[in-house]
Amino acid sequence: MTKEKAKKMNSRQRLQAALSHQQPDAVPIDLGASAVTGIHVSCLPGLRRHYGLAPEPIKVHEPYQMLGFLDTDLLDALGIDVVGLYAPETMFGFRNENWRAYTLDSGQEVWVSEHFRTKKDENGDTLIYPQGDLSAQPSGRMPKNGYYFDAIVRQEALDEDRLDPNDNLQEFVPLSEKDRQYYHAQCQDLENSSRGVMASFGGTALGDIALVPAPFLKEPKGIRDIAEWYISTVARQDYIHRIFSVQTEIALDNLAVLWEIFGDRVDVVFICGTDFGTQNSTFCSIDTYRTLYMPYYQKINGWIHRNTTWKTFKHSCGAVAPLIESMIESGFDILNPVQLTAAGMDAAELKRQYGKDLVFWGGGIDTQSILPFGTPKQVKAQVLERCEILGKDGGFVFNPVHNIQANTPTENIVALFEALREFNR
Repeated sequence: MTKEKAKKMNSRQRLQAALSHQQPDAVPIDLGASAVTGIHVSCLPGLRRHYGLAPEPIKVHEPYQMLGFLDTDLLDALGIDVVGLYAPETMFGFRNENWRAYTLDSGQEVWVSEHFRTKKDENGDTLIYPQGDLSAQPSGRMPKNGYYFDAIVRQEALDEDRLDPNDNLQEFVPLSEKDRQYYHAQCQDLENSSRGVMASFGGTALGDIALVPAPFLKEPKGIRDIAEWYISTVARQDYIHRIFSVQTEIALDNLAVLWEIFGDRVDVVFICGTDFGTQNSTFCSIDTYRTLYMPYYQKINGWIHRNTTWKTFKHSCGAVAPLIESMIESGFDILNPVQLTAAGMDAAELKRQYGKDLVFWGGGIDTQSILPFGTPKQVKAQVLERCEILGKDGGFVFNPVHNIQANTPTENIVALFEALREFNR
């Protein structure tokens, strides 16, 4: 790609240029700034060894997918431009604090929160508990010798005549004083960083299927079974509308508080991780998206655009090309993970059609086949090709297609970053 000679930028300036659809001095890079742009803990020790960094145990900051925290020395070594600002609690409803050692089935020692409390069942599976409460029913299961937790459905029997949307609003509440104090401390920690910031505040995800089973609640009520929820998006739309309507109002009140705390120190806000695509098609029709989801996305994104400088981030895996125009109309600035191996997701065509209106955050390397199973040469070739197509005229933040998965070879991850350095030179 031919690039005009640009003034040297720091990481945040680089990110902001890309978000503004201007050509930065280099393609900005994210790894680890959110729960959908991270890396599995198993991959990080090898990277630290490769770059000559101290072999410290890796902190598990997101236990649901067992994502590892990238310390500043590794961020520097990899040239990462974005850091994450995480919600106060993990997917299992506890805070990351008072770290302690924990040994995985693989034998790897990691650090986890003191509230990361587990038991083994008769099969050797690892059970984890909401809010670290061992007296509650477990809300997650990691199969023996597995790498991730699956949510355990704990739905009570449904009575159609007594369904109450308020039950599905248990988790959506105004920010507590404790949460405000947490965010004030996070804001202070960001003051000396020259990296861009993506915030995952929570509370704005409409129907994200990872959240429906509520692994963070001890006694989730309402519709919490995944299959039943999908049925409800067709058969109980009035029920879903009532949930989304109240959830949106609470979210807007919380966002106003968060803007007062952070102001323009945050660059990007993760709005929603609801997946609308499979490998081959969309999960719902365009009409369903526009009638059931879009009115609430427009309210949230519209408030943010009127009242803040933040850009809004939409995660949706799969073949979502038919929905992209509606996502833009919904007010989203950014699409992730840009799953280019899904049907209809051609990189050049997406850039041509939507590159002026939408930032592509992802799409940099396929994490289903090339990155975990290809050769370093294949990895480099795909990274260079994707950067050439998506990086033209800004509007691109490099990230793999979703998280880097467990046991991805170190040499392939290194090849990825070597290709980025080559392209950015």
